[in-house]
Amino acid sequence: MRAAWASIFVAVLLSTSAAHAEGPNAPPGVWYITKSEWTEADEKGFGDFVRAIGHSGCTTSVDCLRVAANPYRDSDPKSLKFLADCADFPYMLRAYYAWKNGLPFSYVNGVSGKGSDIRFEGGNHPSSRRDLVDHGQGLPALEILGEIHIGIWSATYRTNPGQEGGVLPDMYSPKMQPGTIRPGTAVYDVNGHVGLVYDIEPDGRIDYMDAHPDFTVTRSVYGAQFGQSPAKLGGGLKNWRPMKLVGAHNENGRLIGGRVVLAANEEIPDFSLEQYTGNVSGTTGDGDNARFQYNNVELSFYEYLRVAVAGGQTSYNPVYELRSTMRTLCNDLKDRALAVDVAVKEGVNKKAQPAHLPDNIYNASDEEWESYSTPSRDARLKTGFAQLYIDLQKMLFLYEQRDPRVVYEGHGLKEDLQKMYGEEAAACSISYTNSRGTPVTLAFDDVVQRLFQLDFDPYHCIERRWGAREDELTSCTDDESKAHWYTAEQRLRNQIDRTYDVRMGFSLAQLEKPAENSGSDKPPTIDVKGLIDRMGQRVAFMGMQPVGR
Repeated sequence: MRAAWASIFVAVLLSTSAAHAEGPNAPPGVWYITKSEWTEADEKGFGDFVRAIGHSGCTTSVDCLRVAANPYRDSDPKSLKFLADCADFPYMLRAYYAWKNGLPFSYVNGVSGKGSDIRFEGGNHPSSRRDLVDHGQGLPALEILGEIHIGIWSATYRTNPGQEGGVLPDMYSPKMQPGTIRPGTAVYDVNGHVGLVYDIEPDGRIDYMDAHPDFTVTRSVYGAQFGQSPAKLGGGLKNWRPMKLVGAHNENGRLIGGRVVLAANEEIPDFSLEQYTGNVSGTTGDGDNARFQYNNVELSFYEYLRVAVAGGQTSYNPVYELRSTMRTLCNDLKDRALAVDVAVKEGVNKKAQPAHLPDNIYNASDEEWESYSTPSRDARLKTGFAQLYIDLQKMLFLYEQRDPRVVYEGHGLKEDLQKMYGEEAAACSISYTNSRGTPVTLAFDDVVQRLFQLDFDPYHCIERRWGAREDELTSCTDDESKAHWYTAEQRLRNQIDRTYDVRMGFSLAQLEKPAENSGSDKPPTIDVKGLIDRMGQRVAFMGMQPVGR
């Protein structure tokens, strides 16, 4: 998604001297190119750099520049302010690292496609590229970073990774295997969001961070919330395409002139369309109908990805999975709290309710809605809760079938799951300050019970943003009109699929009707605690084929 602010950047790490890395005697803010290509060591350095920022705990793009994880921070000009939305975040990190290490850089600065909004309609193709070439005066790093921000948006990622010829995309589709998915890999959601992988856990979980229009930076685990994509739309995992500066001449350690050449798909050892086509011999697929197997066991795409990245680990411990996912969801809830607090701090909730919703609530051109509403963030959060229910339901089904993929060595799975759920729920709470200035604390289960009442509309009081009812709602200062809007938006809150390609712009009367494309009548099931408590009854999971011992 794009925000319409001028300069947008981001920062990170490597263990070399920043002054030396920028090139011999480089003045502040000047980018000297001293290396003709990104070597394996440079790629590893970039990965280490991204990993450190991911683990730093920074919560805004400005903070990510200033934390100790960025060894270049002391050499940055004072005028450099890093503000980033999701599409800019990976490019800004990559360009910043290239600047500080004297590396060449090139990027697609134009894409073409069909439809009224090429971020969400059909597939695109790169139409122009900008090579950063030093003609003798060095490169103006701050100006370039600003131009990269202006030239990059989510539509830049929406290109077919199988494309040959013409202007090549900046990224390629990697094979699903250990080492190819790594810190620095981008993850693109065709519904208009981009993340950046910052770590791979030993069990194959892929940790990513992402920036938002309000400049907050959040973290989560890659999964079904991103959806599966056909190749023509280019969703999924993307690595940076290898590049070389050719034809340059050396002047006192600086490379002057030349042009950037990018590797074609067939020249990249780990290029593969496997994530789109599947890996089952004799079958064809593209996106959500692709089939995946590991050691002859049929898996979903996300199961396969996790196993493949982990190098063959195919076992799942339900207790561990529950704990890990609940911790991820807790982090997502706390990230949401930051976003809601920003909207309230800016006083958006005190403004009058507009007469219509934006033309699309997930893709608004209005800066205020784009910056302070949370429909996309909330949809991803609700998808995470719904996926946990599905995944645990599946594991319990496999456990009952004595499937070898489920490994549990305790004495009572139900009791251990109940204990783990209780511990993690007790460790997670959310606090907000209500309209009277009084702190309110919500336990994890409080949020679960009201998850589909959480309000994405920034014009409503903070109590409604957190789904308050009865006594908790009495401090809300919303007028009667806003109360009607909140009630009328319930079907939109029930929906976890982000529909960027439909027109909305609903009035209150249209929502109350209800209008077409105004959401779902009922939310999906997310009651994980109830699922655990019902263990002992037969767990049904349609479509599962158990593997006998």
